[in-house]
Amino acid sequence: MAETTRDYPRPLPRRRNSMAAEFYDYCKKHELRFQRCTDCGTWRHVPRDMCAKCGSFNWEWAKSSGKGKVFSWTTVRQPMLPQFADLVPYSPVVIEMEEGVRLVSWIIDVPPEELRLDLPVEVVFDDVTPEVTLPKFRKAT
Repeated sequence: MAETTRDYPRPLPRRRNSMAAEFYDYCKKHELRFQRCTDCGTWRHVPRDMCAKCGSFNWEWAKSSGKGKVFSWTTVRQPMLPQFADLVPYSPVVIEMEEGVRLVSWIIDVPPEELRLDLPVEVVFDDVTPEVTLPKFRKAT
């Protein structure tokens, strides 16, 4: 289950005992990094031990360009969790990064009615607690 704190009322990602902890450690440094296979060069996200393309267990945390585009989104008008009620309507987005990986995030400066496919975006970092920084996105400049 995701954590919450008094400082930040919404669920936080799990950071203990998982490969995702390393992902969020880099976000805390304001670096967006994804795993990349050091044998075939394939990027991957969500973090995992083995490359789905070549089966290698050799990989590194490689720095992302931080640039991508909107791949998909949905607009929430009735939140499933009460911690999100003050944000309605909001639109979780799937961002396709230049490296080819996709992740679910937020776009901070685009209202739901202005979202469109292939909208160019770039990463920004939101230090939501002293321990957790989330990667979010804005329209690319």
